[in-house]
Amino acid sequence: MKKTLIALALVAAGAVAAPAFAQEANGAGWFANGSVGRTSVNKDRYDGHDTGYQLNGGYRWTVSPWAAIGVEAGYNDLGNIHAKNFFNGNRVVDRRKSELHGWTAGVNGHFNIDQNWYISGRAGVYGWKGHGTESDDFDRRNIDKTSWYAGAGVGYDFSKNWSLGVNFDHYDAKKDGLDLSTNMTSVTAEYRF
Repeated sequence: MKKTLIALALVAAGAVAAPAFAQEANGAGWFANGSVGRTSVNKDRYDGHDTGYQLNGGYRWTVSPWAAIGVEAGYNDLGNIHAKNFFNGNRVVDRRKSELHGWTAGVNGHFNIDQNWYISGRAGVYGWKGHGTESDDFDRRNIDKTSWYAGAGVGYDFSKNWSLGVNFDHYDAKKDGLDLSTNMTSVTAEYRF
């Protein structure tokens, strides 16, 4: 009887420790990450690139020993792009640039392909504000809308807490004929609590 109780206690301890280990091994738990990278716009009068950043935080749950899925919220600023002249490709006389920034809320996943390497994915709602001109009439407009974002990446877990990855994200930003949709290729550092 005593050996049975000891065996049951060891099994119970293992059952409690296994999920905790799995959460450490696959990116689960609370996290915060920051990205910086190159943004690009190739729409109508905006055709260029700049530097952008994003900050995110959230929580992931273990769904298997190699996968964690969760929720995230964040903020980004996708830089400023000069408007081009329709006729010759030069910058227009108006030196003001496009602007795009906003809040994100969505789901994400962290999928280990071996002990340290992982792939990631994310998608959700993008509440953005933008500024820009639609045509050569130089009418600069302030617009905002709720749209969508999505992205994928690959990275390396240096420890149970730290990882570094490369991501590609798309942020949809279209309203009333003005298209400021932006792509961002970035380096992301993540800390898991």
